Amino acid sequence: MSAAVDPVVPEPAAVDREVQALKGLSTAYTRLRSEIGKAVIGQNDVVEQLLIALFCRGHCLLVGVPGLAKTLLVSTVGKILQLAYRRIQFTPDLMPADITGTDVLQDDPETGRRLFQFLPGPIFTNLLLADEINRTPPKTQAALLEAMQERHVTVGSNTYRLPTPFFVLATQNPIEQEGTYPLPEAQLDRFMFQVVVEYPNAAEELRILKQTTGGEQPDLHVVLNGRQILALQEVVRKVPVAEHVFVYARDLVRWTRPKEPDAPDFVREWVSWGAGPRAGQFLILGAKARALLEGRFHVTTEDVQAVAIPVLRHRIVTNFAATGQGIRSSDVIERLLAHARQVHQRGSAARP
Repeated sequence: MSAAVDPVVPEPAAVDREVQALKGLSTAYTRLRSEIGKAVIGQNDVVEQLLIALFCRGHCLLVGVPGLAKTLLVSTVGKILQLAYRRIQFTPDLMPADITGTDVLQDDPETGRRLFQFLPGPIFTNLLLADEINRTPPKTQAALLEAMQERHVTVGSNTYRLPTPFFVLATQNPIEQEGTYPLPEAQLDRFMFQVVVEYPNAAEELRILKQTTGGEQPDLHVVLNGRQILALQEVVRKVPVAEHVFVYARDLVRWTRPKEPDAPDFVREWVSWGAGPRAGQFLILGAKARALLEGRFHVTTEDVQAVAIPVLRHRIVTNFAATGQGIRSSDVIERLLAHARQVHQRGSAARP
């Protein structure tokens, strides 16, 4: 007969450290929002989604017409984080080696021999701004795929690790389609969020006019360094998630697929392809980060709902019938969230 094993109880000091680390993320978020607000007026949802992705090790695709401070937002984040920051302006003649780097033939002054030496490209940084990413051909766009997923690049026969942390924040103009190359689904899936940047409201636009036409420049202060960001990213993954929240995220993703037996009728009517498992992973991670940013140490279905649109909007491919009716992927997601609330309410009513 085996002896009973006492459950492992964490030391009080260890528990206190965990609580302090969880609170630290909320404090850092407040400070980041304050510093960003000095340079970028409004765009509260955009800033929140970008910072959630930052703490989840995710990449962001910012979509909006010119002049909405997309580039300013990314450069401001680069200034308030003690990270290496690079910007690449994507153009039709940009080559993959212009991003990743290349091997060049060099003379060794000691031996006189000629050897290949790797010269790193601008991708070897912590924060990479890929400006107007849809203006470069697919071959060059694909140079980012390995880096975004694996955090390394392969040049020739050698693989080179990228610095940590590593984020790609890309911008895209939705109205100019001539001379552009739409991102393939494989690359879109690498972005945690597709963030839509909207026009400011009247009060915000008035503040923009007053602040940006004078001589004063915002005084930005560094909030976090790379080591602190990596530590906060580990904190996010430690947030507990209840079983019913996992099930909610799973069902939400599976309902986007028109061939699933439980998919709603409007999904079968309007959707060609739904989201893959990576969408569910980002729903849970984004919900964890959002819960912490609001000062909570547990995740709810409301957290999943809050990140559902930026996670799913670029992973749902609508069909011709949806296009003819003016239905966008975000409209499908809103219908899905309403459907999920109905299913959840029916499930709660059925339980004793």
